[in-house]
Amino acid sequence: MMKFTRRAALLGAGGLAGWGLSGLYRPDLPTYAGTSRIVAPKGKNILNDASGLSATPVHKHLKVTDSEGALVETIRRELREARSAGRSLNVGAARHSMGAQAIPRDGTAITFNNAGIEIDSAKQTYRAHAGARWSDVIAALDPLGWSPKVMQSNNDFGLAATYSVNAHGWPVPFGPMGSTVKSVRMVLPSGDLVTCSRTENIDLFNLAMGGYGLVGVIVDMEIEMVRNTRLQPTYEVMRAQDYTVRFREAIQDPTVSMAYGRLNVERHMFFEKALLVTYRETEDQAELPAASGSGWMAHVASRIYRAQLGNEALKSFRWWNETSVGPALGGGAVTRNSLINEPVLTLDDRDSDRTDILHEYFVGFDAFDRFVAACRTVIPASYQEFLNVTLRYVAQDEQSVLNFAREPRIAAVMSFSQELTQRGEADHKRMTRALIDRVVDLGGAYYLPYRPHATLGQMTRAYPRAEEFAAVKRDLDPDLVLRNNLWDQYLGQL
Repeated sequence: MMKFTRRAALLGAGGLAGWGLSGLYRPDLPTYAGTSRIVAPKGKNILNDASGLSATPVHKHLKVTDSEGALVETIRRELREARSAGRSLNVGAARHSMGAQAIPRDGTAITFNNAGIEIDSAKQTYRAHAGARWSDVIAALDPLGWSPKVMQSNNDFGLAATYSVNAHGWPVPFGPMGSTVKSVRMVLPSGDLVTCSRTENIDLFNLAMGGYGLVGVIVDMEIEMVRNTRLQPTYEVMRAQDYTVRFREAIQDPTVSMAYGRLNVERHMFFEKALLVTYRETEDQAELPAASGSGWMAHVASRIYRAQLGNEALKSFRWWNETSVGPALGGGAVTRNSLINEPVLTLDDRDSDRTDILHEYFVGFDAFDRFVAACRTVIPASYQEFLNVTLRYVAQDEQSVLNFAREPRIAAVMSFSQELTQRGEADHKRMTRALIDRVVDLGGAYYLPYRPHATLGQMTRAYPRAEEFAAVKRDLDPDLVLRNNLWDQYLGQL
């Protein structure tokens, strides 16, 4: 039986797996000196992230599988050793960030591997080891009829990492994942083990939520869950200028449990059309099937996604597939857990000459049309290949100090394919700074886990409490043991 996944349905499915890529050079776009290929150094003590552009030397990389009791002592030992040697320390999971935000330069990098999960159905929560991935959570919750309340859109990432970047998903009407965390236990730079929640050590809780591992080393977390349900999608195609009204209506509809949108990406009609996808519970909720993953159609869809590179006709074809063929083939009911149980590997480009770069921008509903207009001015004028944008909802965040949603906002998650040359990197930096300027002028923010192209001034405009965060961090960690590139390049300069 064919397996229709969210990604297969929305990226499109068809017989294009054998299509190749057309040439990527466009003489009408800006040119830059430095077309030599960027080659990242490799080695035992070199860590990189998903960008492939963040090769960073580390003193050592520990993969820790200790049980709960031993874990705390391992963390304390490594903190003492790093402090004594004047080195940094930081913890990562998938390291899907794109600017060394989870890599301590010349320091101790730690990856947790323990996936322990305990479910409390009465409280509708689960307690998870900091090393658990979302795939582990779904595997544990699904047989008992539960589902993560909010998680990132892919299942490869770590729970503590998601909290540390305060990522969001596409269930509605929720805020970032941190809003679903009941409590965390973490080891502070001093070695003290503390429990933090909305009622205990509240300031630490709010600092660590979106604190990029700079506040403490998380040991485990208690997180809210919801019932897994069978959902039926609805697809609506509209003009981009009509999207805000329809999206707001969907968010306010109590029958909608998941919602997101797309915009078309062809250069000649860039961001002129929109697709809104909403999911509602079906009447039949009996005998839900086990959570599935990516099937062969998702991998075929990935090839179509890749075939867009440098090919405007295929970008138009993909949009037609997403709005016509995909809904017709993959528009049936599916469980909540199956929708979110997708690995990021599905869209891996496997192209050694290019790298996928993500952006994310957060703007208020009233500013969205102006944001679209700014994107039309900036993005097509760049040398970058634009592949996709997904539009999600993020409820207001009143907890995280480094928050990106000071009001309910639309989140635009963008995917670019960047040429691995100095020209590609220089142009991407120029384009990113131009976008950030326009977004901040609209009262919005950009997301911190991606390429560190923003200026310090842009960062502090987007995150007005950054200086406050840095000051409290120095009080908690006077030796600055917990560091990464976000600290070294930005927060540490405040």
